[in-house]
Amino acid sequence: MRSHLSEGRARRGPSAELPSCSTLSEESLTSNLSRRSHPPAASSDLEDIKSNWPTALHAAEEKKASDIRVLDLREVTSFTDFFLICSVGNQRQGQAVADEIHKQMKEVGELPVSFEGYDRAEWILMDYGDFLVHIFSESARSYYDLERLWRHARLVPAETLQTR
Repeated sequence: MRSHLSEGRARRGPSAELPSCSTLSEESLTSNLSRRSHPPAASSDLEDIKSNWPTALHAAEEKKASDIRVLDLREVTSFTDFFLICSVGNQRQGQAVADEIHKQMKEVGELPVSFEGYDRAEWILMDYGDFLVHIFSESARSYYDLERLWRHARLVPAETLQTR
């Protein structure tokens, strides 16, 4: 009995090779894997960005979200550029933060592509395309630990967040 793999080779011929799965050179792959985390993003790197994540950041600050962090993911992934991560003390505060972000983003003409988790407010996710907002309860934030999962992302320095 022949496997599906051997049947595929038989159809392509005995000398046919399977296509390569990686487009990275061995050197770049090794350097990417050996890097534990990126240094903080330089403020000059952020000057050119045309994104409304600072609007969302200020809205979260207005509703007293705590431990606000912005991760620069541009060198790590292609599905988004930034994560805005914050914590809230309870369900109502989480919903208030989400409402304020939604209101202020709508004022600048931007609506979320996706909006999830609002009812339970353990982890509210707001997808604005070039950035994602994660509003966590304290327990959910420590459980999911996005900062650890995305440790290769650059942390936008606090002084940059205050000047934008």
